[in-house]
Amino acid sequence: MADKKGSAYGTPADDTSFRRSYNLDEYAQKAKEREATEKEEAKARYEAKLAGKKYYKPLTGDESLTRARRDVIDLEANVGKTMLVPAGAGQGKRGRGAGFYCSACDLTFKDNMQWVEHVNSMQHLRNIGETGEVKKASAEEVHQRITEVWERLQEQKKASTTTLKERLQLREEEEAKEREARRAKRQEELAKKKAEKEAQEKIKTEYGEDVRIEGEHDEDDMMAAMGITGFGTSKKRIMLKPSRLITTNSLQADRIIK
Repeated sequence: MADKKGSAYGTPADDTSFRRSYNLDEYAQKAKEREATEKEEAKARYEAKLAGKKYYKPLTGDESLTRARRDVIDLEANVGKTMLVPAGAGQGKRGRGAGFYCSACDLTFKDNMQWVEHVNSMQHLRNIGETGEVKKASAEEVHQRITEVWERLQEQKKASTTTLKERLQLREEEEAKEREARRAKRQEELAKKKAEKEAQEKIKTEYGEDVRIEGEHDEDDMMAAMGITGFGTSKKRIMLKPSRLITTNSLQADRIIK
């Protein structure tokens, strides 16, 4: 009969060795570091408030320069939709609630004006890893940016077409551009081959027929490396008439020649 104080497997009933154990000293050190960081941040916030300034998260050195926004802010994406929010999310901006939510800053805004101002604010830029400073663009980068914007506008214009006639016209324009690109590519390849051929002819003209062009004698070199000197026979052929060939051995050939 099993012991009343033990289990069916022979181990004590109060044995908790199977549970996960934690290093108390390590977690105490982490808590101490977190408290020190929070204390320094609170002090910096207080000093900024006394100086009449707004507190921003200090830079770590891994931030990048602020760049132009590539995507368009869609303010009408959630119009007419039902959202499930936590029970206590209706008070203040902190946390996720009903409205425009910023995951980087953990803030919720009730109207689009506040949302746009927050997206362009220094607080948001610091939280997404940007310094807030803008790099001075060169003339080439400005032209490239204008080209990208123009192409994006054209794509949006194409996407808004609805009639069959407009779609067919756009398709014809795209096919014409593709044909022109293929034609330009073929002409470029032909010009490249022509230039290579002219260069080889120029080398032969300057140095004579003894010069070796790369790839010209590959077959002969391979046959020589394999020990093959030719596929002929020891017999000789002597032309007696233009339309007749007579095969003889070397002795008969010498007599005929004499």
